[in-house]
Amino acid sequence: MGEIIQPGYIALHRAGELHARVQAAMQRLAACNLCPRACGVNRLQGETGFCRAGLLARVASANVHPWEEPPISGTRGSGTVFLSHCTARCLFCQNYPISQQGVGREMTAEQLADAMLRLQKQGCHNINFVTPTHYVPQLLAAVEIAAERGLRIPLLYNTSGYDSVETLRLLEGVIDIYLPDSKYADDEVARQLSGYQDYVQHNRAALLEMRRQVGAELVLDDKGLARRGMIVRHLVLPHGLSQTPQVLRWIAEHLSPQIHISLMAQYFPAHRAVGHPTLGRRLLAEEYEAALAALDYAGLENGWQQELECDDHDA
Repeated sequence: MGEIIQPGYIALHRAGELHARVQAAMQRLAACNLCPRACGVNRLQGETGFCRAGLLARVASANVHPWEEPPISGTRGSGTVFLSHCTARCLFCQNYPISQQGVGREMTAEQLADAMLRLQKQGCHNINFVTPTHYVPQLLAAVEIAAERGLRIPLLYNTSGYDSVETLRLLEGVIDIYLPDSKYADDEVARQLSGYQDYVQHNRAALLEMRRQVGAELVLDDKGLARRGMIVRHLVLPHGLSQTPQVLRWIAEHLSPQIHISLMAQYFPAHRAVGHPTLGRRLLAEEYEAALAALDYAGLENGWQQELECDDHDA
């Protein structure tokens, strides 16, 4: 704690490397392979693939968000940029109007840069790109403009963890803090519940690449705010569908037992999970207690847990 770290994108911008990254990333939109699906559509010409994202970034909101993990939200909040569309189709998505229906408005790189600078001016501790995978070129272009205009706070990449290693390498030195999910340890369940193809392989490769870039442990400043590192989030699902013990064991063995884990109990039936035979109820107390026991068994001591909200009829 206490180490002062300048956001990496500032040095890259001054060296001209950030501009080169923007150019390389934009070229990949001609046959889009930003995520592991590699749809191959020409987004430069308006074609859309699985995620339905086009040439311009579509943004649902860009606001101060006080409810992230403590080193992220701090006392003045995280500057969250919620991006529309998604590389998944989670049956239980709580933000499905944004992720699956595309609610939001298209923004140019200049408009995105303006939004980031506004959030910095409002006192946010960082810029938090939420569901950013399919917009990496557009975000890099916006960061380049914002850095030129005085953006100086850390950048966070808040992702489902279904990321391409090649795309993540474009972000090396740009992103200061990674906030990936590790949702599943079973590919078939990942396909059935979220529409992912080969989730486990791609998720684990992505997590290893993130660790290589920023390290597994959080670096905090003298106010306890995250400046560099990663936090892995895991949402516990009913009926053991999230394979929590396997997910946590892999993280401890292959990333670090010191890594920060955000073990989330906030699941509730939303979207297509309402009335679903297995997803159609909240988490039970004993299910979250089992997840906490798995966390302890894996030797993962750093991070956060949530208070479980349980309806009487779910108990």
